[in-house]
Amino acid sequence: MNFDIETLLKSISIVRIIDVLIVWWVLYRLMMLIRGTKAITLLRGVAIVIIVKIISWYFGLATISWLTDQVINWGVIALVIVFQPEIRRGLEHLGRSGLFRQKQAYQSEMRLVNELDDAIQYMSKRRIGALISIEMETGLEEYIETGIPIDAEISSQLLINTFIPNTPLHDGAVILKDSRLATAAAYLPLSDSATIPKELGTRHRASVGISEVTDALTIVVSEETGAVSITRNAELMQSLSREDYRKYLTRQLVTSDEGTNKSWWAQVQSFLKRGDK
Repeated sequence: MNFDIETLLKSISIVRIIDVLIVWWVLYRLMMLIRGTKAITLLRGVAIVIIVKIISWYFGLATISWLTDQVINWGVIALVIVFQPEIRRGLEHLGRSGLFRQKQAYQSEMRLVNELDDAIQYMSKRRIGALISIEMETGLEEYIETGIPIDAEISSQLLINTFIPNTPLHDGAVILKDSRLATAAAYLPLSDSATIPKELGTRHRASVGISEVTDALTIVVSEETGAVSITRNAELMQSLSREDYRKYLTRQLVTSDEGTNKSWWAQVQSFLKRGDK
């Protein structure tokens, strides 16, 4: 009998642990979906309302408590109406996740690497300066808003045309988000690091600067030499060969395995590996 009770208690403990892990995973995915969007500002407002509700309940402020109850009761409907585009985009993102569209995700990521490679090769050979920043986990909305909105499917031709000298969009950075060209002529923060070689110009300082405050992956093509550099996590990798930068871009941007029969445990391992980078 004691053995049965101990087994039951252990089973209940395991179920609770699984329950907590599932809730943590759902909250994590939710935060990833809304990062870099106006929903972050909304969360601050929700937190303030909850704090006011707790304070009014603790001190017995009946009127304020009633008002916060009304805000909470009607706020759910208002949120669905106001954030309908974000909700739709989140559901579409879930439908495109690796659990359902693994092969399509792999093809899309490889296409991004190939388009970047074609554009880099063209601009490098002709010494056309370029600055391309790719959003990773940290949202880049703050910097996207400084540029000219594009929101177009990425192609090597579009990237090349954007950086052609003496055109309206060639100054500043192109920012890629969710495999789309989000904006052009954007401003990135310049780094004050003394470790940056003096012969490098503003594009390189901007690429290091954005890597110091976000986890963005930024590609620089030098206008003077045509050399290709990449920055990420405050690390500047200079004068990369085509083979070197293709390997790096593939390792960083291609997060899906080819094929659709990827096991659940393999997906967990892949997720953990990406978290360590």
